[in-house]
Amino acid sequence: MNIIVCIKQVPDTTEVKLDPKTGRLIRDGVPSIINPDDKNALEEALRIKDANPDTKITVVSMGPTQADVAMREALAMGADDAILISAREFGGSDTWATSYIIATAIKKIGGYDIILCGRQAIDGDTAQVGPQIAEQLNIPQITYVQNLEIDGDSVIAQRQLEDGYSIVKAKMPVLLTAIKELNEPRYMTPHGIFEAYNKQVQVWGFEDVPVDPEKIGLKGSPTNVKRTFSPEAKGQGIMLEGADRETVRKLIECLDEKHLL
Repeated sequence: MNIIVCIKQVPDTTEVKLDPKTGRLIRDGVPSIINPDDKNALEEALRIKDANPDTKITVVSMGPTQADVAMREALAMGADDAILISAREFGGSDTWATSYIIATAIKKIGGYDIILCGRQAIDGDTAQVGPQIAEQLNIPQITYVQNLEIDGDSVIAQRQLEDGYSIVKAKMPVLLTAIKELNEPRYMTPHGIFEAYNKQVQVWGFEDVPVDPEKIGLKGSPTNVKRTFSPEAKGQGIMLEGADRETVRKLIECLDEKHLL
């Protein structure tokens, strides 16, 4: 079995701040990490490999050259190969253009049975790239996977819903997006780290991925971010204490003033 796992290196959002003048992320001094949901996707691929040792796992990412660190972390966790898609021409791509580039690279890799992605990236929160890759490749997709079983040439997944879950079966090749409830990602091992830095991370540039130049970057992106800002702080709340009639009357007056009654 061949599994492709799509990961993204993102800034650790617990450390991110916005420049109040430009509205842009302040990345200086902010550590980068593998997107958390993508780690769940990788862990699930590794669990499948644990049960089926002949499985090959290829990690694919699109980003700047410094994403090499994230790729080697994935290798240290147990992935077999790593391909980093990186070129200036890809810069400015929105989710549609990004999914087109990654899907084109996956077509070049070929021979895949399962593609695993995280539900969404913590720096964008769109949850669009995984499903768009499936559409670009014209294969089935199951999103929000919280449990997964392999059944011959098919997968059986529990798809999380707001009030429960549904069970979906699909034939391979198939794309799945993982959520944190799916598993608990493993740690890197000292041996894995040693092996990761003795492996080559393939870097595919613009000439290596046969994309249409009109469909990538800012030119090929139908959407763009106009402005990023932090929500304005709300005023201090009002605390009413007591259970007497007067307190209840004041509460009703406050709610009525805000048209909440």
